[in-house]
Amino acid sequence: MSKYYVDKFLYTTDRDPDLLERYKIEPAAYLDWWEQHLGPRLGDSDAETTSWLAFTDQERTALIAHDYVTLFELGAHFFLSLTIYIGIYNDDYEAATGPLSFQREYRDKLMHWRGKPYPSVIC
Repeated sequence: MSKYYVDKFLYTTDRDPDLLERYKIEPAAYLDWWEQHLGPRLGDSDAETTSWLAFTDQERTALIAHDYVTLFELGAHFFLSLTIYIGIYNDDYEAATGPLSFQREYRDKLMHWRGKPYPSVIC
C-alpha cells in the first residue's frame, strides 16, 4: 500500500467541498480524474509531478466503496479517513438518527481493533 498516496487523496479531497461532492456522487469517475490531475502533483502546482505513484487494486476498491474499515486496516491515517467520511455522510446520518450517529458507526465498525497496535505502525 502507498499510505502516502491514499492519505494524499483523503487530504486533498476533503479540503475542497466541490471535490468532496464529486467523490460522494461518482467515486469511481472522481478517483480516475484525481489520479490523472491531482495525484501526480508535487505541491500545489503542475510544475513538478511524479509518475510512479498509483493505487493498488485493493486501495482503489476501498476508496470507490468508501470502505473506511479496509482503508484503516491498510494503514490509512485514521483522522484523514474519519474527517472525509464525516464530510460525506454526517448530514444524512444526523437527519436519520441524530447527532454524531456517523461517528458512532465509524467507531463501532472499527471496534475489533481495540487494544491492537495501530495498523500503520505494523504494516
